[in-house]
Amino acid sequence: MFGRKKKITTDEHLMQQLSHGNQEAFNQLYDRYKDRLYYYFYRMLGNSESLANDFLQDVFLKIIEKPERFNPNYSFKTWLFSIACNLCKNEYRRREVRKTTPNLNAQIDPILPQAVSKEELLNRIFDSLEELSAEHRSVFLLHYREGFAIKEIANMLDVAPGTVKSRLYTTRNYLAKKFQYLKDEIEL
Repeated sequence: MFGRKKKITTDEHLMQQLSHGNQEAFNQLYDRYKDRLYYYFYRMLGNSESLANDFLQDVFLKIIEKPERFNPNYSFKTWLFSIACNLCKNEYRRREVRKTTPNLNAQIDPILPQAVSKEELLNRIFDSLEELSAEHRSVFLLHYREGFAIKEIANMLDVAPGTVKSRLYTTRNYLAKKFQYLKDEIEL
């Protein structure tokens, strides 16, 4: 009994089990990714709890309905977030929302320092992402919040790695100007 560790199953293996009808495999995948996907949808869809919950349900319904679409030779996490990105893109098209990237040469009212906790500060930074285009916001969240590499993000969004780098650069510069007083305290 002592020293016995629970065997950890990979996401890819769980997807194979799901494609054979294993409900417990789905439950494990859901438990692993529900919070991260919820956060992603929440930030991408205007901080709407109801939309984030709806899209979370949609992404997992797609997995249940068509598990055979997953190629086990690739990363499940990348595939899952690709689906999430595509759902957001479709929503933007449906709304016909076209935000533009802020003009980095325009005057930005910097957020002045106050006595705030690190958590509150990070919330302010992530809230500022709402001012950016969906493309810039998505790249920033996928890289800095979810830890995806630039090549993975490029594959998910079907863009060149240089485009991902450019969007990250633009977003970091925008945030650096807005939060310029933090440049020595926080590394964006």
